[in-house]
Amino acid sequence: MGNLRLLVADDHDVVRRGVRTLLEEQPGWEVAAEAADGREAVEKAKLVQPDVTILDLSMPELNGLEAAREILKTVPTKVLILTMYDSDPLIRQTLEAGARGYLLKSDAGRDLVSAVDALRRNKTFFTPKVAQMVLEGYLGRPSKENEADNRKNGLRLTVRQKQILQLLAEGKSSKEVAVALNISVKTAETHRANIMRRLDCHSVTELVRYAIRNHIIEA
Repeated sequence: MGNLRLLVADDHDVVRRGVRTLLEEQPGWEVAAEAADGREAVEKAKLVQPDVTILDLSMPELNGLEAAREILKTVPTKVLILTMYDSDPLIRQTLEAGARGYLLKSDAGRDLVSAVDALRRNKTFFTPKVAQMVLEGYLGRPSKENEADNRKNGLRLTVRQKQILQLLAEGKSSKEVAVALNISVKTAETHRANIMRRLDCHSVTELVRYAIRNHIIEA
């Protein structure tokens, strides 16, 4: 099927090197770019236009889900999320973000090449547990219980609010958030107030706890 251009994004050098080695052992596969955080992944994706983009879920600046959303707005690539977590809310969010694959890091040594090959063939690939959920109709109409869980897990936040929440939880000031997102400090502060009110958080410490609990950042 010709050459395959790939982008690998993970904030751990060792993981990136391991993934790159596995991928480039395949004839015609080339890792055209690497990124160490979500924002860099978005920039590199626009630059190299990869056929398949592999994103770690938990990255600084912009997590894998938000990076996937940003990338898919302008780049015709297939996205594979690589993660340590397999919680139901994360799986739903991943699919809603437009990713075509979801692979646990514990399965990467065995399944990474198969996952990427599936995506390049316009198919999907899910870690076995996730595949079972899909088979059982997990992506059907959500129950009232699931809808309540979604609200509780912050899925009612806008994309911009999720980006700001991550930056705040990483210790960024309103001014640093404004610079990172190219918005005014006043707008950043307004978003911060709205996020805290919506999540019923009364301090940055509570925001950090929320972000860790929902895998927006790592502890």
